[in-house]
Amino acid sequence: MDVLLGLLVNILEEGLIYGIMALGVYVTYKILDFPDLSVDGTFPLGACVTAALITIGMNPWIACLCAFAAGAAAGCVTGFLNVKLKISDLLSGILVMTGLYSVNLFITGGKATVQFYNKPTIFSSGLGGILPEPLRPYKVILIALLVAAVGKLLLDLYLRTKSGLLLRSAGDNPQYVVSLGRNPGRMKIIGLAIGNGFTALSGCILSQQAETANIASGTGMVVMALASVIIGTSLFRRVKWIRSTLAVIFGSILYKTCLVAAMQLHLPTNALKLVMAVIFAIALVANNMASGRRKKQNVNPTQI
Repeated sequence: MDVLLGLLVNILEEGLIYGIMALGVYVTYKILDFPDLSVDGTFPLGACVTAALITIGMNPWIACLCAFAAGAAAGCVTGFLNVKLKISDLLSGILVMTGLYSVNLFITGGKATVQFYNKPTIFSSGLGGILPEPLRPYKVILIALLVAAVGKLLLDLYLRTKSGLLLRSAGDNPQYVVSLGRNPGRMKIIGLAIGNGFTALSGCILSQQAETANIASGTGMVVMALASVIIGTSLFRRVKWIRSTLAVIFGSILYKTCLVAAMQLHLPTNALKLVMAVIFAIALVANNMASGRRKKQNVNPTQI
């Protein structure tokens, strides 16, 4: 029972933390239809910025805001390369991801790993420090849930604003945005800033949980985030009370559950990335099959 409880706690902790990243990828992939590979660079960017700031004594919650801002700035660079310099979306993401490797090294002072043990984090100070004793074993879950919930609510509120509606239109029908006298390229840059901001925030939270930051921690994050988005939006599409932003968080938890289940089968750790790729492939196939069925159902029999 204790082993099962430990696995459940681990699934919820990492599922919620990565769910924050899934919110960001939902904006870029689902709303903007932009395959943003810079995620693999902005995730460790958030972790490195956090480590650098906490090391010099900055409040960990302010470090979270700074990490979000750093990720948003990186997203703006991706958008600038694509919108202003007319570089393809894939290449724009790859260029930013590659450049951020050096940026992260610069932030960490040339170190691949930065540790900040015994420094205040969001889990050991402030709200994390005043939790009642019975809840302290679950403080990571509670605080990650708080951050994910606030991020989800703020994103939902933004998507209901005029700017948020224009952002949706920029992904679905850019010509409609032009007809309104607005610039779809500007909305794309805003969307990439929001998406990469959430990704960096996720890296920030994970680094504070582990009290360490590694410049290679972003490897494979884009696969994990895309799989979470596809799993969540596919499985919970018909559940009316679950919005897409909540569905992708559930998708992240389910994805983490699959990884933990694979590890419990005593697969070698070297096969973990392969397992991630297989889960992603299954999610893509299932999503394509579901899309194909919906298209067939929508065909007008009189047109056949």
